Amino acid sequence: MKLKEINSVYFVGAGGIGMSALARYFIHRGLVVAGYDKTPSELTRQLEKEGMLIHYEENVDEIPHACRQPQSCLVIYTPAIPADHKELQFFRENGFEIQKRAQVLGTLTCQHKGLCVAGTHGKTTTSTMCAHIMHQSHLDCNAFLGGISKNYGTNYILSASDFVVIEADEFDRSFHWLRPWMSVITATDPDHLDIYGTKEAYLESFRHYTELIQPGGALIIHRDLEMQEALQDGVRRYDYSLNEGDFHAENIRIDNGTITFDFVSPIESVKNIDLGQPVPINIENAIAAMAMAQLNGCNAEELRYGMKTYNGVERRFDFKIKNDRCVFLSDYAHHPKEIYQSARSIRELYRDRKITAIFQPHLYTRTRDFYREFAEALSQLDEVILTEIYPAREEPIEGVTSQLIYDNLRPGVEKQMIRKDDVLDFVKNHTFDVLIVLGAGDLDNYVPQITKILTNK
Repeated sequence: MKLKEINSVYFVGAGGIGMSALARYFIHRGLVVAGYDKTPSELTRQLEKEGMLIHYEENVDEIPHACRQPQSCLVIYTPAIPADHKELQFFRENGFEIQKRAQVLGTLTCQHKGLCVAGTHGKTTTSTMCAHIMHQSHLDCNAFLGGISKNYGTNYILSASDFVVIEADEFDRSFHWLRPWMSVITATDPDHLDIYGTKEAYLESFRHYTELIQPGGALIIHRDLEMQEALQDGVRRYDYSLNEGDFHAENIRIDNGTITFDFVSPIESVKNIDLGQPVPINIENAIAAMAMAQLNGCNAEELRYGMKTYNGVERRFDFKIKNDRCVFLSDYAHHPKEIYQSARSIRELYRDRKITAIFQPHLYTRTRDFYREFAEALSQLDEVILTEIYPAREEPIEGVTSQLIYDNLRPGVEKQMIRKDDVLDFVKNHTFDVLIVLGAGDLDNYVPQITKILTNK
């Protein structure tokens, strides 16, 4: 089924950040867009306002009439949906075209020049940066992002441009459906071992992904990654890092809440890049984003203006309160390397202040595989508060709890375990110098209330 032949789209698992970006694409095209999700959220409520029909009960009778015609309705599902889901079974039994989200994105990368960002971490920020640089340049772009851009208040950008920026997700090998024109690879620290089984299989998945880059395009890869690429003839290769590589930074200045640096490039170096979201971890992300934008024709002034006006991504080092009395921020970091980088950045910004983290581990398998690494990363901070594990798609594993992380925190780190339901009371009854909420689960739902509590203190 070609995308131009459909008149309705049904999403099984409508409320995920990646699914919602696709939903917005089809809403903008004027199609009937409907779907199911397990629970209402701010994102699903916003989609409903934009015209999407969503219900929250697993019930075939709730599927709208416009989405019951196999010849004209495309069904899109997320791998997080179980195979025995009643609505998914209905569509399978009745001959509907059913595709994963990544398959649809793959079709779009065949119809446009796909600028894709892959990697264990950093991909949401890097792709959002690149999309902002491109969108405000003479080139423009479409974009499907893994987070809500603070510049646009959405995870989706629509334009008439031939470019489309896409966050390439390695979960369930989804990025193998893509056909990038160019791609950044930010990191390959093993993750999703419930899917891949071994580190070797994880790295092989990235190797295969590089084979999919189209001749004439380019790979922009972080230096010293533990993977082998396999590029087609005619694909250019560049590397980058903080201070080495084809693309890197020089003359980095961190002063009084600002970060400025010079962008070194084989095409054209650009002095005095001012980071709009001045966080040390974002320097490397900015280098990769500017490299891809520059390789596609953005000029020096567009790079400089794009980075200066970049406002960040919700839940990515997302400051809610920032004053001399109290700092509070939320960060989606949920892999040990992400938490390490987040903790290092916040320590660099606030060297002499007490830093407290409330961390909700995400997935039993990830906690089982990396509890020592989580403890090591969190031990950079002064105080660590752990809640129970957020299960997402998983069933409990015997013996795997937050206690594993707790027991491996370094001596000297203040630590405590509390129930997620008690977090708000904990915040009310304690004072904080710098507080960060970490994790990819549902603890972030409390962030508005925590912000209010801390503001009123």
